[in-house]
Order: sequence, then C-alpha cells, then structure tokens
Amino acid sequence: MSGECVLIPDDRAFAGFKAECFCEDGWNLTYNKAGITVWTQGLPEEKSLHKIKCRMVCKDVSAETMYDVLHDIEYRRKWDSNVIETFDIGKLTVNADVGYYSWKCPKPLRNRDVITLRSWLPMGTDYIIMNYSVKHHKYPPKKDLVRAVSIQTGYMVQSQGPNQCTLTYLAQVDPRGSLPKWVVNKSSQFLAPKAMKKINKACLKYPEWKHRHNPGFKPWLYPEQTTLPSIPLSELSLQHADSLDNIDESSVAESHVHERDSD
Repeated sequence: MSGECVLIPDDRAFAGFKAECFCEDGWNLTYNKAGITVWTQGLPEEKSLHKIKCRMVCKDVSAETMYDVLHDIEYRRKWDSNVIETFDIGKLTVNADVGYYSWKCPKPLRNRDVITLRSWLPMGTDYIIMNYSVKHHKYPPKKDLVRAVSIQTGYMVQSQGPNQCTLTYLAQVDPRGSLPKWVVNKSSQFLAPKAMKKINKACLKYPEWKHRHNPGFKPWLYPEQTTLPSIPLSELSLQHADSLDNIDESSVAESHVHERDSD
C-alpha cells in the first residue's frame, strides 16, 4: 500500500493483488512437489524483506470451504499449531476489519506478532483475502515478541469445479530482523509446503467441525452477524518498519529439536 494514510483496499487493489498472484516475472521456483509449488523473489535493495508465493491444488475441497476456513478464527485456533494468539479488534466496513495475530517462529528465533487491516472480496467463483500492517494505540509491541510488518499478504482461492480449488498464498513481509540463510531456505523448502498441507487437511475436516460449532455463524458471508465494534480509520496509522526494533538473528544456528506436526 502506498502513501501515508490508512486506506481500505478498493477494486483496483484487489485486481492488482490477483495480477501479482498470476505473475511469473522475477519469481524463482524453489519447490514443486505433490501439487504444491513455491516461488521466492529476491529483494536485494531491501534485504530484510521476504517475498514468497505458494500455490496448491486442493482436491476434494470446494472454493467455498477454503474461503470459510481461511476466515474462521475459531477454527484456526484448532488447526493452526503455529498460532500463539489471534483475535479480531474491530470492523471497518462490511468487508474489512482489524485483527491481531502472533505466531511461533522456528527455534531458536524469537516469535513474531502483527496487527493488520484485512479485507476480502468474492470475485465471481474466486475469492481474495488480503492484509497489510497498521498500528493501533491500544495494541503496542510486546516485550516478548518481535512486531513484524506485513507489506502485503493474502490468499486467492480459485474454484476449479464443485469440489476442487486452487489456493495461492502471496506474502511480502518484513520480519524485523536479519534472518540467517537457513531460515529463508527452510521457509520455502519446508515451512511453506507444510503450512499449505495443513490448510488442506483443515479444509477436509471443516464441514464436520462447523456442523457442531455454530454452523450458521459466518460473518464474513453475512456481515449483519458480526458482533465486532466499529473502528474509525482515524484510530489507525500505517505501521512503518523503520519505527520498530530491528534485531540481528543472522548468526543464530538452527535448532534440531524435533518439530511435531500436530493436528
């Protein structure tokens, strides 16, 4: 997002995100196996920035189910073993809100968190959810976490028929730290494919779970259901990376503690 003001993305922003998901120029293929493809993009002028794109063909999962799973914060707490804490802060419009998310980083790196303005838009049989970092005075950086910055991150879900879809994940993030090369390599070769597989697995289990957990409650589809307080844009400001602590973890060695792939 350009400029200094916090803006709610318009149709042009969504179209630009969709075009970037399809774009191949400047992307380097780093992983292609079992229906999952990962690309990375080098950003030498901004060494702390990391740009990654993942695509997965999901059989036996409809685009509608994938969209629900990516939105459902209660279900994410169940299937996303990397989450430390996640909650919605407030709504901006019928298709935009502000939320908090903290996650576990590969040992022994420090864990990260982020506050983002998230917006979403159905586009025919496709869906887009995207976010970028903002600041809110009630949620300053925490001492035990590194506040990361999402320049632009999101998902595009494309329907491939009644029970199949393609998920593209695109992220440009400043983790606020000089990360060691093994982290960057591990992200594209292991962590990103693993995360995509976990989303697919979560989708397969979602219909049964949702049937037992408030099945009619989907405020991302029915905005009149939301119980979130409204937040004026004036309470938000852009989160600039240079205003946050930048930690040097470039010399941190990889921990070989077994990471259990919990369900």
